Amino acid sequence: MTQELRRSLGVFDAVVIGLGSMIGAGIFVALGPAAGAAGSGLLLGLALAGAVAYCNAMASARLAARYPASGGTYVYGRERLGPFWGYLAGWAFVVGKTASCAAMALAVGTYAWPEQAHAVAVAAVVMLTAVNYRGVQKSALVTRVIVAVVLAVLAAVVVSCLGSGAADAGRLEPGADVSAGGVLQAAGLLFFAFAGYARIATLGEEVRDPARTIPRAVPLALGIVLVVYAAVAVSVLSVLGARELAGSAAPLADAARAGGADWLVPVVRVGAAVAALGSLLALILGVSRTTLAMARDGHLPRTLAAVHPRFQVPHHAELAVGLVVAVVAATADVRGAIGFSSFGVLVYYAVANASAWTLGSGRVLAVGGLAGCLALAFALPLSSVLAGTAVLAAGAVLYAVRRG
Repeated sequence: MTQELRRSLGVFDAVVIGLGSMIGAGIFVALGPAAGAAGSGLLLGLALAGAVAYCNAMASARLAARYPASGGTYVYGRERLGPFWGYLAGWAFVVGKTASCAAMALAVGTYAWPEQAHAVAVAAVVMLTAVNYRGVQKSALVTRVIVAVVLAVLAAVVVSCLGSGAADAGRLEPGADVSAGGVLQAAGLLFFAFAGYARIATLGEEVRDPARTIPRAVPLALGIVLVVYAAVAVSVLSVLGARELAGSAAPLADAARAGGADWLVPVVRVGAAVAALGSLLALILGVSRTTLAMARDGHLPRTLAAVHPRFQVPHHAELAVGLVVAVVAATADVRGAIGFSSFGVLVYYAVANASAWTLGSGRVLAVGGLAGCLALAFALPLSSVLAGTAVLAAGAVLYAVRRG
């Protein structure tokens, strides 16, 4: 029931999985809400989200090299801060990311076949759960293809926007509408588009030479994504402006249209659907590994710790996660899950930074990451903060009951 997973991922595959986790539907959907919060300060919010993500990534990389086991911050919190903090991090991750899985599945349905969004969402969950079930190497191969397609689409959007007569560099300058609270909220919402760099850490038990591979792969993946996101945000903002961007449900498609590249609009729709598939693939992968780690310690049913004798994957955990996500995607509208997911993941990384602080070195980054996570979490929309707090409280009660 507690066999170790097979170590089969090198630096390249680890970076690709990290890219697949981040360069997903987040960049296609998060820019609009973030512009609504920050106005012309959108790029400031992006820079702040990137800075907090960097602190978190370095903390995760150092911890993953020390504890190369499935579970990520659940394991780090347990080992460095105590069982409750590890459990709380794992709970926040599993619940928040399960909601994100459903959101990404519905994004696939919305872009691919809007009239049958729920049915397509469920089909996507079933298909990707089957891919993950066959082994992490299969997942890495599929992710390579998805990352290549999405990067090509994003590059086409950037080139078409910046090369059009509609681009105006003046729209990039912060104006009188910028406020500290708005920039913080935008950074919290944009964090949704970054929250995938530590997927490499949650797969620590399947990485070859983790002490060398993980510290190289995590910052490399994040650095690539920061450059891509900055280019996309600058190009879209320069064409649409903050006000029009804030009111757009499909900002990249609208930016392509405004830039005179109508031919690119259907390509962007396909790219967004593929990107959502990539995010969903990596999310299911990460949530199932944290579920595995929590089941090993008895916080979840121990049957979820089973590892398939042939494929060497936590097959019970993957099937359970796939089933829950499919039910949510079939029955709920989770378009508001961005804020809820961001709150849970920011709490998760707050525990990671607190854990990294106990290692002794790199404490400045750990303190910066911890403060940044808490500031962004509580700057999110009130409904997200209240829902996230309620979920964490419910998890704490369940922990106390189980311990009692």
